[in-house]
Amino acid sequence: MVTLNDIFEAREIVKPYIHRTPMMTSTALGEQLGVKLYFKAEVFQKTGSFKPRGTINKIYHLSDEAKSNGVLAISAGNLAAGVAYAATLLGVESTVIMPESAPKSKVEATRGYGATIILHGDVTTLFAKADEVQQERNLTFLEPWGDPDLIAGHGTLGLEILDDVAEPDYVLVPVGGGGLISGVASAIKFKHPRAKVIGVEPVGANVMTQSLEQDRVVSLSSINTIADGLAAPSIGENNLTIVKRYVDDIVLVTDDEIAAAMGAIMERCKIVTEPSGATAFAALLHGKIDIPQGATVVCLLSGANVDRSRLKALL
Repeated sequence: MVTLNDIFEAREIVKPYIHRTPMMTSTALGEQLGVKLYFKAEVFQKTGSFKPRGTINKIYHLSDEAKSNGVLAISAGNLAAGVAYAATLLGVESTVIMPESAPKSKVEATRGYGATIILHGDVTTLFAKADEVQQERNLTFLEPWGDPDLIAGHGTLGLEILDDVAEPDYVLVPVGGGGLISGVASAIKFKHPRAKVIGVEPVGANVMTQSLEQDRVVSLSSINTIADGLAAPSIGENNLTIVKRYVDDIVLVTDDEIAAAMGAIMERCKIVTEPSGATAFAALLHGKIDIPQGATVVCLLSGANVDRSRLKALL
């Protein structure tokens, strides 16, 4: 399990390499929904998403031998860029396996940050390809969701949320493989246990919901969502354990609801998010959570990496 000290240590490690992203208010949307609304704008983070927080902390803690072998990761996009950015920053070679359907902008960004890209199949086939590549090249595989160093790095977001909003009533977090919510929920509950942490998943990629219902780690055989950054085929054991302990609820949103949330954020806040980045707010916008009037709510905008052509089609 990740401790509060692990998260504090991670904050000092990643601080020189990342942005301290802003906490923003939206009076118009908050009044519309009857809450005091804050957006943690991780859309302005290095690489355009929260991922470098975890990847820098993870690669920093690797042994010298593991670093010299080079690192290997699988990702639909944002983790890929985060790994490439962190590895290059710390002088480590990186290889990333991405699905053939990965957005072109995310592939190009990952290559631009210095990674070698392998395009292969869809997200459900990436682990098998990673096993093959790892054996061939003796690379150090980076577990994408459940690694404690990764989770601690993501937990730095939770510390920043509480630095800016000392006593939130609700913190809404998008859920893919569970790394982000594991870190944020740990930090929030360690420091302000009265806050309710709510995870939000797309209906077409609800691996955490299914895992909680079955009380075991589930793997999805198919995924169908516009939120490619949340299109995880599975989760980690650590993620399931942490979510069961610290997360108050997981709710589901449709692709149409996510797209509507993207549009509302862009129109009212002048912020562009990718579908994954707007997923947490989609749950609030569409009444998926029973929140009292006047409550203080923080929605995490986790990323902004969306192709212009895709943005036009979605909105």
